[in-house]
Amino acid sequence: MATEKIKRITIWVLFAFVLYAIFTSPDKSADIVRNIWDLLASGVENMGDFFKAIIGK
Repeated sequence: MATEKIKRITIWVLFAFVLYAIFTSPDKSADIVRNIWDLLASGVENMGDFFKAIIGK
């Protein structure tokens, strides 16, 4: 029961921090989101290349 409460408080604090970061520095926040998106897209592309190499196509 106590861990659920701590988890909920932690999530709310993290959410509040994200909102604070977005409102105080929207340009940096946009750059961070863009970089994370590029990283994820690159990872998916590399996984596709890996499986293509395994299949041999």
